[in-house]
Amino acid sequence: MATDMSPHPSRRRWPAVLTVERPRPEGIRSRPNGWWLAVGTVCFGAFMGQLDASIVTLTYGSLRTGFHSSLAAVEWVSLAYLLTLVALLVPAGRLADAHGRKLLYLYGFAVFTLASAACGLAPSLAALVGFRVVQAAGAAMMQANSVALVTTSAPRERMRSALGVQAAAQALGLALGPTVGGALVTTLGWRWVFWVNVPVGVVALIGGHYLLPRTRARTRVARFDWPGLLLLASATTGALMAVSAASGLPVPDWGVVALFAVAAAAGRALVRRQRRTTAPLLDLALLRVRPVAFGLMGALSGYLVLFGPLVLVPVVLTARGSSDLTAGLVLTALPAGFALAATGGDRLLPHHLPDRARCLAGAGVFTAAVTGLLVVPPVIGGLVPVLTLTGLGLGIFTPANNAMVMGAIPACSSGTGGGLVNMTRGLGTALGVALVTLALHLAGSDIETGSRWAAAVLVAASALAVAAAWLSPRTVAEPARSAR
Repeated sequence: MATDMSPHPSRRRWPAVLTVERPRPEGIRSRPNGWWLAVGTVCFGAFMGQLDASIVTLTYGSLRTGFHSSLAAVEWVSLAYLLTLVALLVPAGRLADAHGRKLLYLYGFAVFTLASAACGLAPSLAALVGFRVVQAAGAAMMQANSVALVTTSAPRERMRSALGVQAAAQALGLALGPTVGGALVTTLGWRWVFWVNVPVGVVALIGGHYLLPRTRARTRVARFDWPGLLLLASATTGALMAVSAASGLPVPDWGVVALFAVAAAAGRALVRRQRRTTAPLLDLALLRVRPVAFGLMGALSGYLVLFGPLVLVPVVLTARGSSDLTAGLVLTALPAGFALAATGGDRLLPHHLPDRARCLAGAGVFTAAVTGLLVVPPVIGGLVPVLTLTGLGLGIFTPANNAMVMGAIPACSSGTGGGLVNMTRGLGTALGVALVTLALHLAGSDIETGSRWAAAVLVAASALAVAAAWLSPRTVAEPARSAR
């Protein structure tokens, strides 16, 4: 008689809870529009990620006073988070493709929530920066899987609408960040900027446990490419630190050059390793697919245009005598336009219009809008319509761009693809902040000249987005997609 060699059920229970994805309840899985529940759950992470990105800068003044630190030191609260996030997005997506996207997403939210609570309890600035690194690791596990969970949950014909809702959630978080952050810092103190993540994280964890679908298509990974991760982290961190250093951080010129050299050397070594290793961290074959390559170029450019004005507008308006509150309210026009177009654009534009045409239309609108910054005086009456049009164009462009990229990636690699999309978003965010800051820094006290140079950076990025959309193929061959 055969002997059952499997572990006793009581011994299997807890490891299974920690390593096996729970199926959705039958009543949810069988609902015709049940996939919207999964998209809504992912929107929690999209909202919190952008809220956290825009809310933390409001704590700088309180942190400098509370910890008796310089602005350059306090900036590491944001910089450490961003560098960690960008470095870990692709590895997190790779692990999710192998072990389960729902599993990694929920673990990411748990880490993000616990680290947020720890940030609020930080006894020193060094501890806060360390907790922010942990928080970014959790955010990487969430963001690397958010796009993949949306695209594998939604029907093919509704993918663009689902991605638009996710983009709108990001825009809403971005829009509320300055207002919520200012209110929390003023009334309750800077620690509540981090503690506000905790209740949302608990709700998202419970919702994700029951509402997110299990991973049906996986990519087996024989071993994890740790050298590749180190090289990727070195390349992205070196490049972003070099741009940040050139933007006014107290780093000597030789240090900036050395950082760029480290980034270039690490990037070249990463490409060579990915071509030779049997288990690459990054599948370079994906980057040879035209919709993916040009789509990622467009995603980077679009997020550069989205985040650049977040630095430019407050600096220009406050230099002209406006209050921080006024600058924040004016700036809200950008994410508000983004959210409006991201959620409503799919209904207003012809349904048969392909993603490439939508990308061209959206990029054309925000290119025309940011070009206006070169000629429109930087006053409230001129900035509001320019920012609104920029947001509308980005709201049309971004969902179509993401759908074009993810539609060209096989379902078994959607976590890696989602990591790539979010990594380019992160790089675009960092470059938007750093390059606009660099332009203002080079202009010195001449705000008018600095604003024009910064506007020229945004125009160049917009033109790159137009070129990426134009060079994308007119039709995209649909890869095999697994049943959900």
